[in-house]
Amino acid sequence: MSAPHVPKVAGIEPALPAPAHTTDPPVTAASADPSSGTCVDGPSGAADADQDDARPTAPDAAAGLSTVDRIAAVQDRLAGWISDLSTLHDLTERLARTRTLDDALRELLRAGAFLVGARRGLVVLAPQDGLGPETTVGLGLGHAEIGHIETVPRRALSYARILDGLPEPGDDVGAEARTEIAEPDIPGEKDLDPRLREVAARLGYAASYAVPLTADPVGRLGVAVWLYDEPAEPGDRRRHLVGLYRAHAAEHLARLLELHRSQQAARTLRDELLPRRLPRIPGVRLAVRHATGPRGGGDWYDALPLPDGALGLAVGSVTGSGPSAVAAMGRLRASLRAYAVMEGEDPVAVLSDLELLMRLTEPARSATALFAFTEPPPGAPGGPPVPAGIGGSAPRKMVLAGAGHCPPLVLGDLRAEFVETSLSAPLGMLACWEAPSVEIEPSPGETVLLYSDGLLHRTGEPMDRAFARLHSAAAGVPRASRHDPEAVVDHVVRVMLPQGLDDPSSEEDVVLLAAYFEE
Repeated sequence: MSAPHVPKVAGIEPALPAPAHTTDPPVTAASADPSSGTCVDGPSGAADADQDDARPTAPDAAAGLSTVDRIAAVQDRLAGWISDLSTLHDLTERLARTRTLDDALRELLRAGAFLVGARRGLVVLAPQDGLGPETTVGLGLGHAEIGHIETVPRRALSYARILDGLPEPGDDVGAEARTEIAEPDIPGEKDLDPRLREVAARLGYAASYAVPLTADPVGRLGVAVWLYDEPAEPGDRRRHLVGLYRAHAAEHLARLLELHRSQQAARTLRDELLPRRLPRIPGVRLAVRHATGPRGGGDWYDALPLPDGALGLAVGSVTGSGPSAVAAMGRLRASLRAYAVMEGEDPVAVLSDLELLMRLTEPARSATALFAFTEPPPGAPGGPPVPAGIGGSAPRKMVLAGAGHCPPLVLGDLRAEFVETSLSAPLGMLACWEAPSVEIEPSPGETVLLYSDGLLHRTGEPMDRAFARLHSAAAGVPRASRHDPEAVVDHVVRVMLPQGLDDPSSEEDVVLLAAYFEE
């Protein structure tokens, strides 16, 4: 989908200061790369600021000119306006293509630095409503440099004065805070805080230009500050252009801020509905990796200790996305936990009861699920007797049943293979769900991997190739790491998803749960 055109950019005020483009080239996107923050006017932009302020007024410039020269001057002025409009259109389109708050802040810094003729800068996001998030993003500034700037007393920082609504030194008592603050000569201005001059000298900047970012309904979103390497100040034309740009940018940031907050709320709700920590079960070590899509999804997992040292493992997925799917996932997981405590040794009964509950209470939904019951270790109270003639740990029986879910994978020193589970429909798809259970006996030193189909879908490959890729990833775990479930899941995720779990371009949830049976 192409980026929307920005409204009203073409309706730039006719009173835009008329630049003499024969002496000062127009700001064009082709003359600089906004992604790098450099421009034709030089790193400091000082020459442009001088020329902006030194331009003659239109009557003075036209005095003594012939008719042809006057027409040429008007055409030159119109060409400059068209060039500025084209630049604004290109930069706002770049901004409109950003889909995350962090990307939009970085694009705002790059485009603004280009428009005001600066090379570096930072944007401080601090929404006025206090709901967050609060962050600082730099352009040409690392974390250490931003940390140095933050050591300056707050009242001495231009962006902090805007955030706090403080008037400028010398203003009348009760005066409102200015909408922008320019500090054109930090080394030469003796009234500035000594710590500010010291930090500016250390970081190599000599001037700054700060503007607020405001948009309804939040109000003040934050402040953008651009830094010049030499004493400089943007002229009227550059201020006008950056003012038009930041008005659109603030509205775009407000939309992304609302989206970010919604995603964070769904992610927090989902995290609260999933286990905060995995239980410690004698003879079994657990590890899990999970990630939520941008809109929040219904993939879930569980590991719950059962009576007599038994262990229940579950992985599932609810159809849909967003808060409703997350809430349905929470209800489904809570119900499965209750059924597992009462009849966990029979996974088929657990899923049958879950299917009946879904059909009665949520007939419009369907879900996949896999539940595995691991019996107590041999010789433990409630567990089977220790087989005669076996030294060390004995295999533990695992009974599992699945409802339209992906088959588990068993990984050991001598094998890496999928468990042959019976084909079954997802829960809520049939009038009466039923499927036989499967028994396996993982040997000591082996790991059972349970996962959601999102792990396969995120590869972008057909399902048969995705399964083959998962098998190859598991078989490729170094032998020295196969006895550490944390190392196993990290290796599988790294091979399956080179872009990582936190991929904003993917809508799929991912769950990978590993159970290692100790020797």
